[in-house]
Amino acid sequence: MNHWLLGLRWLFVASGLVSSLGGCSSNSNGTSGTGGSQAAGGNSNASSGGNTQGGGTAAAGGSVAGGTAGASSVAVIGKALSTGSDFVCAALSDGTVSCWGAGYRGELGNGAGVDSQVPVKVSGVTNATAVAAGVTHGCTLLATGAIQCWGVNGSGELGNNTTTDKLAPAPVSGISDAIAVSTGNAFTCAVLTGGGVKCWGNNGSGQLGNGGNASSSLPMSITALSNAKGVTAGDAQACALLSDGTVQCWGSNASGELGNGSTLDSSVPVAVPNLTNVVSVSTGTGHTCAALSDGTAQCWGNNSHGELGDGTTTSRLSPVAVSGISTASRVAAGPMHSCAVLKSGSISCWGSNPVGELGNGTITNSPTPVTVTGINNAESVALGPNYSCELDLAGSAKCWGHNSYGQLGNNSTNNSSVPVAANLF
Repeated sequence: MNHWLLGLRWLFVASGLVSSLGGCSSNSNGTSGTGGSQAAGGNSNASSGGNTQGGGTAAAGGSVAGGTAGASSVAVIGKALSTGSDFVCAALSDGTVSCWGAGYRGELGNGAGVDSQVPVKVSGVTNATAVAAGVTHGCTLLATGAIQCWGVNGSGELGNNTTTDKLAPAPVSGISDAIAVSTGNAFTCAVLTGGGVKCWGNNGSGQLGNGGNASSSLPMSITALSNAKGVTAGDAQACALLSDGTVQCWGSNASGELGNGSTLDSSVPVAVPNLTNVVSVSTGTGHTCAALSDGTAQCWGNNSHGELGDGTTTSRLSPVAVSGISTASRVAAGPMHSCAVLKSGSISCWGSNPVGELGNGTITNSPTPVTVTGINNAESVALGPNYSCELDLAGSAKCWGHNSYGQLGNNSTNNSSVPVAANLF
């Protein structure tokens, strides 16, 4: 298992957020990004879904201010943010996408193949509605419903019927009606307008959800799903938020991250029992978290660093309540830490904290939620390996934690245990 994943595995849907993913996480608002945890979907408030190893944690700041995107009189602002393994991407209100951090494998999508401590434009993208950053690849959802991806493609995670890496975006074959996308560790998933889900890339643990284990460089339908609102892709597992507020997961289950009471992998979706009224879900490296409509949050899977937030380091095969969380609007699961955006606009995080990824000015792990310093207007949060980023209601971003590749976006490589402003443009 790749223990970085993301983060940001966010999950987004066209009208709201279904946070990774990730990335990415999936949020029931249906506005497409963990993530989340998670997947990116157009005009969304994303929550990172599946922040495992840099998995498409797309975080979207839905309903951003500024009127018509791209108008010369309107300031360009961020509307979706997603964290990968060591890079971050933002979808901007003018339809472009900027990325920064590690780029030597093509993660930044600008054709250069080099790292950057400041944002660089992804080549040729002018109508993006959301973005998802995976471990070593990125994808963007376009206003047309098409998806374009770039970066490493050794398992076919770019979905263009090849395994050739791309330094700039290439269209995903056969996808024209997507409303959400989430990138995981060498695989990608998308939600379509009718509620169907397609995945492509690595399938060694059944993470494509089609009943087999053969990898695919073309999108494969998950026939068991027809009412998905969002999806979040993690390390080697994925989850879908369904229209009835329940969650189904598939893929690797070594730590119980599928939440069905077992540690058996599943190549088809399985229901997370006794979990209803979910508004946001995000899967990370070995654990998954969900926010419920009553404001509480539940997590399950690996808990070796306190990432489930229940005050222990005991792993769980079924959901347990996160201590002290009663006003969560979305969640994000990272590699070894988790965060929740609260209805007040503040963020609480818990779990691993060796370089300050919990954002409270310390480097001490916490098995219960701690408040991120100085955040009071958050729209979404996305998690990478040992770092975190948030997008606020005004369309600006802050990041904290590990910064060796410049992934905090502040033109430096200095770690920070408190949030620093990220330069989106």
